Amino acid sequence: MMIAAITPAPRHDLQSTTTVADLVAAFLAGRKKTTLEAYRQSLEDFARFLGVASIDDAARILLDRPHGDANHLALTYRASLIERGLSPATTNTRLAAVRSLVKLANVLGVVPWTLQVAGVRARAYRDTRGPGQAGVRSIVVEAARRDDPKGLRDTAIIRLLHDLGLRRGEVVALDVEDIDVDGRTVAVVGKGDTGKTTLTLPEPTARALKAWLDVRGAEPGALFLNADRAGKGRRLTGRSVARIVATLGDRAGVRCRPHGLRHAAITEALDRTGGNVRSVQRFSRHADVRTLQVYDDARADLAGEVAKIVAVGFEEGEGR
Repeated sequence: MMIAAITPAPRHDLQSTTTVADLVAAFLAGRKKTTLEAYRQSLEDFARFLGVASIDDAARILLDRPHGDANHLALTYRASLIERGLSPATTNTRLAAVRSLVKLANVLGVVPWTLQVAGVRARAYRDTRGPGQAGVRSIVVEAARRDDPKGLRDTAIIRLLHDLGLRRGEVVALDVEDIDVDGRTVAVVGKGDTGKTTLTLPEPTARALKAWLDVRGAEPGALFLNADRAGKGRRLTGRSVARIVATLGDRAGVRCRPHGLRHAAITEALDRTGGNVRSVQRFSRHADVRTLQVYDDARADLAGEVAKIVAVGFEEGEGR
């Protein structure tokens, strides 16, 4: 769906001397690299939807509309995202970027309104179990089949994703100076954090990192570098990590993604601690303990156990 299907709204005077270019620059400034990338991609997608060349042009089209027309435009964009089959998470991220841009415009007095278009409802953590320990082991074995720099790099990445339950954004943001192999620690900037948290490296994880650092070298900068010809020497991206995990999983006969390794680690931690949610919360670094309860319910299949009880009770009651 393209915006050409919508009749252009008449322009009206903006309510502030702030230019659209200034607004967009202020909106993107000072954000974490991962957030900046996600918001920029979202606004570029919105611009493509409108059929214009830049984020500034897209913002101008939206902000030049009266309140009702702007909400209608956002609703049409929301419908197009759904029609394209994008996941609820991606759809909501893109809508959130547009809403946040308008909210800043409202704060700066550019427009007197905000968008009321809600995201789509998503069912989070539908499968929190991941590939399981056997699946993770097969992926690690597959990565270790290569003893060249790429194999050593990929092994270290897999171990960090699983052994410490790191998110892929946390992994690609690591610098060499964040790793203390001798002290067996890694300094991580967690989701939503601005400062670094020091985590203890298990011995196998530290060993995998040392093997990678021995070939990478101790030069400052990104810990994990791209090995492909086009981007060789640059910091590895989250998208590249997703491809690495998926490729290794395919070779090992396991369907997997980076967050699946984190899921597997959290599920295993709950198994090994007898469902100690508070303890595992420290490992997973989830802000809300209720998120861990979702993992625990899925691990124990509490709904399935209750279903068995109900089914047996129904059968026992037959013929009464």
